[in-house]
This record gives sequence, C-alpha cells and structure tokens, in this order.
Amino acid sequence: MFHYPMIEKTIEQAAAIGIEQVIVRTKGEKEKELEDLKKALKKLPIDGFFSGAIASNYQKSRIDRIAKELGMVSLAPLWHRDQESLLKEQIDAGFEIIITHVAAEGLDKSWIGRKLDYKAFEELKKIRDKYKINISGEGGEFETLVLNCPLFSHPLKAPEKE
Repeated sequence: MFHYPMIEKTIEQAAAIGIEQVIVRTKGEKEKELEDLKKALKKLPIDGFFSGAIASNYQKSRIDRIAKELGMVSLAPLWHRDQESLLKEQIDAGFEIIITHVAAEGLDKSWIGRKLDYKAFEELKKIRDKYKINISGEGGEFETLVLNCPLFSHPLKAPEKE
C-alpha cells in the first residue's frame, strides 16, 4: 500500500518544500498498515490530506475510507488523470524524477537511477505496449523519487547507485 524505496529521502523532500514531516512506522502488514495510518492521522491537527493515487482503486478506496471514518477530506488531484499526459506535464514543468525500484517484466536494473525524461517516456510507452505495464508505475511496476520540482527550494542529490 505504501511507497518505501528511498523513503529516507522524503525527509529531504519535506525540507526542500518547507513543510513538517510526520514519520509513522508500520510493519506494512496488509490492513494493519491502514490502522497505523489512521492512528497517525487522528493525532494531527488537520481536516484532510492528499494522496498521489492515479488509478489504483485499491489504494484510493482505503484512503477514502480512513478519511470518512475520521471525518476528514481525502483529496487525490491526480485521480483518473491520463497517465501519459501527466508524465509529459511533469517533464515539461521541470520535475526531475528518477526510478528507484523496478518490479515488472520489461524493466531491468538498468532503469534504477534513470531519469524520467522524454527518451525514457518513449521507451516506457513501448514497454507498456509489449508487456501491458502501467506507464506511471501505479501498479507497482516501478517506484520513483522526485529530486527536484517547482515546489522545491533546492534540488536533492541523487542517491548513490549500488
């Protein structure tokens, strides 16, 4: 349910955006992780929260359920956006995004650390057509890390390749 490759970099992302980060530990056990999230959200002085859900009903339905149970608003501004258009918008807006983990046929370790630029975008479209992957990685095909974007006060340093 939750992103974890390069999770330590989220501390740097929060600092670059200028927001406080709340860290919650979970063992990542199905459904129990949602209770961990619910407990953490309940403690915060907030009325709602955002998620990056694009197409996963599994994720969005669970997040929305938690929000409803807590009387909060769940916002997913990327929900049901055209994924090709979304990736193009991010590239055009100057987002520097790298792939940090791969888990789908057609994607090998050479993708790890690779920047999502127009060349990678075109290759991902071909892989999607051949292997039926989700081009935005929404199905867990790959995980990404934003190193820089218009919200950041400064870019993050790319992690060392293993």
